[in-house]
Amino acid sequence: MAIDTLSDVLQAVRLRGAVFFAIDGSAPWLAESPAGRAIAPHIMPGAEHTIEYHVVTSGACWGGIVDEPPTRLEAGDIIVFPQGDPHVISSAPGLRGDLDLEVFRSARTHALPIDVHLDGGGADRATVICGFLGLDAKPFNPLLAALPRVLVVRGAGPDDGLRRLVALALAESTSRREGSDAALARLSELLFVEVVRRHLATLPHDTRGWLAGLRDEVVGRALGRLHERPAHDWTLEELARVCSASRSVLAERFTQLVGAPPMQYLARWRMQLAAPLLAGTSTAVAEIAERVGYGSEAAFSRAFQRELGTTPAAWRRAHRPRGS
Repeated sequence: MAIDTLSDVLQAVRLRGAVFFAIDGSAPWLAESPAGRAIAPHIMPGAEHTIEYHVVTSGACWGGIVDEPPTRLEAGDIIVFPQGDPHVISSAPGLRGDLDLEVFRSARTHALPIDVHLDGGGADRATVICGFLGLDAKPFNPLLAALPRVLVVRGAGPDDGLRRLVALALAESTSRREGSDAALARLSELLFVEVVRRHLATLPHDTRGWLAGLRDEVVGRALGRLHERPAHDWTLEELARVCSASRSVLAERFTQLVGAPPMQYLARWRMQLAAPLLAGTSTAVAEIAERVGYGSEAAFSRAFQRELGTTPAAWRRAHRPRGS
């Protein structure tokens, strides 16, 4: 069975989600969020990178990156900020507010999701579920690098899978049942996967990047093979043969779409697989080297330093959890 490359990447970069806020606003209202790196230590400790998203469950509002034109959002729409940009969700375009990190600091000590009532006194109302996704950005996250600063997915009909996920998220966010935190976390991840799928389906045909490579017949097959057997001693000749392509076509097409030649991509992906083993386990470097496809610790160390500018031992010291 062919590997699901997108799922493989999401597992390797340790995607995890949570829902923290349920906004109920009457116009005029706004919720301004700082950059993801500023709030990550408070809402998702240990996450290298934080993505914030907002699901409009009723009414309408506006959302966008600070100081850039916002997008109008209606019930069922989802807006995601993959690169962690500071942004505003508001009842009208152009509204700005004072940043308050205290609400994020308190998120870990309150029952989730936290109800946020923004009462401007107007008749127009909207409700929005705000959630977060944590994932690894380093040493190599090809999906994150391929995503834009803003992703908007429009709501669909009542039988659409995304609409059902939104309805489930709304039900869990208001039920306060046992297990709701865990359910909302998994729903956050499912929503993100579905958003990425829809973004992939709507990419223009001339788009370049890792996602465009996934849907390319030759490059997608090559990516699948590399992710299926990352420790295999691949050569360009063998990879081209199993992808039913010539070496020149594979090398040119892969580099054009993914941004790196196949063997360089493989080396970077091996580093992504090795990094959590170095940081989160006491496994010997020699064993990790073998697991990710290097015949010796020395060869692995040279490749690691070439890709990341540091040794495996130094990476382990710098990224080991505190107290371990």
